[in-house]
Amino acid sequence: MKVLAFDSSGLVASVALLEDRQLIAEYTLNYKKTHSQTLLPMLDEIIQMTGFDLKEIDALAIAAGPGSFTGLRIGSATVKGLGMALDKPVISVPTLEGLAMNLWGADAVICPMMDARRKQVYTGIYEFEQGRMQVLEEQTACPVEEILQKCRKIGRKIIFCGDGVPVYEDIIREQMEGEYSLAPAHVNRQRAAAVGVRAFDYWKEGKVETAADHGPVYLRKSQAERELAAKGKKLP
Repeated sequence: MKVLAFDSSGLVASVALLEDRQLIAEYTLNYKKTHSQTLLPMLDEIIQMTGFDLKEIDALAIAAGPGSFTGLRIGSATVKGLGMALDKPVISVPTLEGLAMNLWGADAVICPMMDARRKQVYTGIYEFEQGRMQVLEEQTACPVEEILQKCRKIGRKIIFCGDGVPVYEDIIREQMEGEYSLAPAHVNRQRAAAVGVRAFDYWKEGKVETAADHGPVYLRKSQAERELAAKGKKLP
């Protein structure tokens, strides 16, 4: 089983190649370039370095959302184009599950946070039991105080990760009770390898779709849609 995975849901751009749950190659960049400039060149670099033939992959995996509206569209367009050209299925992985997979095997509860702006975060709550991810709270968009309240009620150690953590670190430290920690640099941002590993679980469960059917998951309307809605209009 060979999976080519992508994550462009936030500031990080990441591409990974996995075979039978083994990471063959990964290219991750967290710098000031748009994903339209990075994803395909990163994929090309992986192909050049490994000599891998794209026709050999079994599926494409993508962090399907939520996240940056522009980033999600670019990632979606990339896997749709490749999937249709190669006639390969797409595995849509919820972005927050991909983030939580970075901390696979932790004995604590995982709470990823992505900055959704407007004083909100994209977030969820996860744990691992016998090597399998358990979803305690489905991914959602909510005020940071709301998810922290849920974390306090769990009564167990919490590990926070994601780009929303530094944005709301002061609130986390003020409102959290009990034991918690902030994930270190190597596991606190999106990684395509984590998306790819989670995609194997979805593949086993038959949760795949055609490239033509794939679409990003936004969870909330874009700023442009909100502004038009306020004026009683819709996007064309």
